[in-house]
Amino acid sequence: MMTAARAAAGQGSSRARSAGLLLFRKRNGAAQFLLVHPGGPFWARRDLGAWSIPKGLPEQGEEPLAAARREFVEETGLDPPPGPYARLADQRQRGGKLVSCWIAEADLDLAGFRSNTFEMEWPPRSGQIVAMPECDRIAYFDAGDALGKILPGQKGFIEEALARLAASSTTPSGMCP
Repeated sequence: MMTAARAAAGQGSSRARSAGLLLFRKRNGAAQFLLVHPGGPFWARRDLGAWSIPKGLPEQGEEPLAAARREFVEETGLDPPPGPYARLADQRQRGGKLVSCWIAEADLDLAGFRSNTFEMEWPPRSGQIVAMPECDRIAYFDAGDALGKILPGQKGFIEEALARLAASSTTPSGMCP
């Protein structure tokens, strides 16, 4: 479960940083990207522009890639692939948070999806504290759908991934890190 201190540390700070993973698989020669949908009542009816890479805040002294892998497990209940990972360019979110992202290829079985939870008062001003999943859905999307579903501040990750994947198909160096 996300602690209140960790949640508060990422809110409203232009210096806050998150780390995440963008996984892809190939189907019929085209890339599909793995995204998660945020849980809770504020996101329940939102779809386009609401999905995200699995990501979160690094712990004190934690390496960003290690944080990205840990957060992937916390948000999905799935094991991240062993790699290799290629770092993508950081993206600044609308709220000021800087997100670091690594890409890797993995065709995961999503049947084991199980997200960690967070607590919030719901309904508002009711005094009732309820636990909700941090992510309520997970899916692979083809590139066009992923670009429409992902948060606007994270589109750059998919765009860069597509460019790298196109370049890697003509060079023997893989993802061109």
